[in-house]
Amino acid sequence: QLVESGGGSVQPGESLRLSCATSATIFAGSAVAWYRQAAGQQREWVATITSSGRSNYTDSVKARFIISRDNTRRTATLQMNNLKSEDTAVYYCNLKTWTGTEYWGQGTQVTVSS
Repeated sequence: QLVESGGGSVQPGESLRLSCATSATIFAGSAVAWYRQAAGQQREWVATITSSGRSNYTDSVKARFIISRDNTRRTATLQMNNLKSEDTAVYYCNLKTWTGTEYWGQGTQVTVSS
């Protein structure tokens, strides 16, 4: 089970920090990703961090978002800086094991509006 937290409503230019926590022992060996889904749109990939700590981002969030993980605490975070209105969406945490099995969180709403 994945539990996201940290969503909320902010103004453009502000920051939010999303967290994804699990009790699953498979966490350390799994890749963690964040996806988002804006109203009326398909879910899109935002960022991934591999089990070895390598990260990559979709172009629209590069230099603004930072994904990280703490294997000891079995948590992953998405630090979102300089938020824009187009970042408004429900953000989902995704855990993908080495076998390809995926787990999803319930989502957390991020709203960026002036």
